[in-house]
Amino acid sequence: MNHPEGMNTTMAIQVGDKAPDFELKDNHGATVRLSDYRGRKNVVVLFYPFAFTGVCTGELCEVRDHLPQFSDRETEVLAVSNDSIHTLRVFAEQENLEYPLLSDFWPHGSVSRAYGVFDEDKGCAVRGTFIIDKEGVVRWTVVNALPDARDLAEYVKALDTL
Repeated sequence: MNHPEGMNTTMAIQVGDKAPDFELKDNHGATVRLSDYRGRKNVVVLFYPFAFTGVCTGELCEVRDHLPQFSDRETEVLAVSNDSIHTLRVFAEQENLEYPLLSDFWPHGSVSRAYGVFDEDKGCAVRGTFIIDKEGVVRWTVVNALPDARDLAEYVKALDTL
């Protein structure tokens, strides 16, 4: 996978890799573990830089508006940023986001780093998406630079191949 020029990140995990398990708090303070979905659901782990920023808000609202396309495919969407739980709670309420927003705030960016999508210079995650199957294996991935939105239709196409 090629990273856009100038991004100071480690190599993102690849298709075929076992997805690193994680445990993060969501926007309601509940603990969410990737391993909780093993054997039950596919998972789209969607890293984004910051709540309340234009491209991020647009992307997350597009996911909100197309949530049935994921649930119909036995898929959970987990959106991860380096914001605090409190910021994410307000963001979710303001934008009516009904899927979990996970806080990779402390230790700062530890999950983003595990997936190779933490930009050390900016102090936040870049736009990385990982589709993980029910066995916990990464089956599809895309990593975009901070200003570049992702194409939701690509996620749905990838899910249809599982």
